[in-house]
Amino acid sequence: MSSPHLGISLVVWRNLALFAGLDDGELEKLSRVSSRRPVERGAFIVRAGETTDSLYILLAGRAKVTNCDEEGREIILAWLGPGEFFGEMGLIDGSPRSANVIAMEHCELLHIGRDDFQRCMQENFVVAQRLMQILVHRLRDADRKIESLALLDVYGRVARLLLDLSEEVDGRHVVRKKISKQDMARMIGASREMVSKVMRDLEVRGYIVCQGDTVTIVGG
Repeated sequence: MSSPHLGISLVVWRNLALFAGLDDGELEKLSRVSSRRPVERGAFIVRAGETTDSLYILLAGRAKVTNCDEEGREIILAWLGPGEFFGEMGLIDGSPRSANVIAMEHCELLHIGRDDFQRCMQENFVVAQRLMQILVHRLRDADRKIESLALLDVYGRVARLLLDLSEEVDGRHVVRKKISKQDMARMIGASREMVSKVMRDLEVRGYIVCQGDTVTIVGG
């Protein structure tokens, strides 16, 4: 069940990259037409094939974007964290949801209906421009992933994935997002066993240091 927008401050809206640059008046309009939705871990937020009637913004928690191959095996297309959004493509071209989005932990979401979001884009060029920039970034990221699958072996795909998942901490690239070997395998089109073998080999050779759920890329 969605709940009213009460409790969502303008500070929260100002920190959402998609709406950066809007004045408080426009943010107030969005706040009035949005709703807040909690989702428990493991629940589907949207399912592939459903009618696209809204935009979702993740306020807290993590979610994964998935689809299935011809044999019914799950493929992980992306991970989503706080501040990221999904559902925008169907709002633009009217197509159904193209993938599943599943909560990997308890999530808090903002929900904005199709008509209200389209009005926001029509009235605020900065939002439409920001959306285009983010979509271009996602397209380039998808191109890199396709290139990786086509040209790199499993070692190369694992290494690139670790770099993509990492963030810079004190001059080093560190993966702090908890991700299982199985999920890594589903992201790069390999078996869990092969991913485990590559990770062990990278650690033995000194390219990575694994401590709990954290992976530090040495020299990365």
